[in-house]
Amino acid sequence: MSALRDLNTIPGSERKNESCSKGVITKPFAGNVTVNHEECQKKISVSLGAPSTNGEEVVNAVEVANTEVEYIDSENLNDVEDVDLSLKTLLTGLDSKDWVLLCEALNTVRRLSIFHKETMLEKLGDVIPLVVRSLKNPRSAVCKTAIMTSADIFNAYNDSIVDSLDPLLLQLLLKSSQDKRFVCEAAERALVAMTTWVSPTLLLPMLQPYLKHKNPRIRAKASMCFCRSVPRLGVEGTKAYGIDKLIQVAASQLSDQLPESREAARSLLLELQTVYEKFQNLSPTAVSEEVQPEVDSWENFCQSKLSPLSAQAVLRVTNISREGLVVGSS
Repeated sequence: MSALRDLNTIPGSERKNESCSKGVITKPFAGNVTVNHEECQKKISVSLGAPSTNGEEVVNAVEVANTEVEYIDSENLNDVEDVDLSLKTLLTGLDSKDWVLLCEALNTVRRLSIFHKETMLEKLGDVIPLVVRSLKNPRSAVCKTAIMTSADIFNAYNDSIVDSLDPLLLQLLLKSSQDKRFVCEAAERALVAMTTWVSPTLLLPMLQPYLKHKNPRIRAKASMCFCRSVPRLGVEGTKAYGIDKLIQVAASQLSDQLPESREAARSLLLELQTVYEKFQNLSPTAVSEEVQPEVDSWENFCQSKLSPLSAQAVLRVTNISREGLVVGSS
């Protein structure tokens, strides 16, 4: 869990406004990242031309070049023209110091993951650490492209990436908690993709440490992911995972500092109550009534698994919600 220790130290460069940094100035757009590198070079070559007619040198191209960045949705991506060449140059592009080439390489990862999933799989172990490094990049265009790349990787490879998931998860929780809105929104969509495509039995244990993180915004995002992932277990899966463990997690989030955490906990508790009542009603028909275990109520179950204060808080949430449903249906 060395990644958790790194979470507390966010480089100051990540908080700087992109327009204030030196280098090529970007114009963020609300869509996807394909950068017209040829056009960029054309503009730079113009800026680096001969001195102007009055003898003064043209301002440095690095200061005036303006590269437009477009963020392409996954469904609008086209296949690569040459698979072998793309694979051969992929790691070099992902390691490039040229942010334009880096964005192009990240988009190549997306295309290969979508159109050549099996071919790309053998390189995934080398690719993911470089994607993680791009997620840490202070330039917003690179960061957002890396976030979109992460979402496509989740979609394509599901549980195959679980061994490399923790560093991605860490960075996505960070990015979804920052103030730069278009990066934050992209990271939230990537987290939704993660909870959609990675099995909850594998994902939930990885999320739990972040539920106790000292940064409340990290806790809130992790709580929302946890809440989205649990329903995918289903009734039998929840029973196998341990509803007692899940109710303890949800109860601990009810008193969290941020409303997002508390709301996620309330949603999770209602889901757990429904599941609990379902598998209490699924007693085996072949077993006689004499040997069937006593069916506990939800209230008894909560009181047996939680401290008195936690049980009281949980029952208050579930009873109020249940009463609201009854009133609404009458």
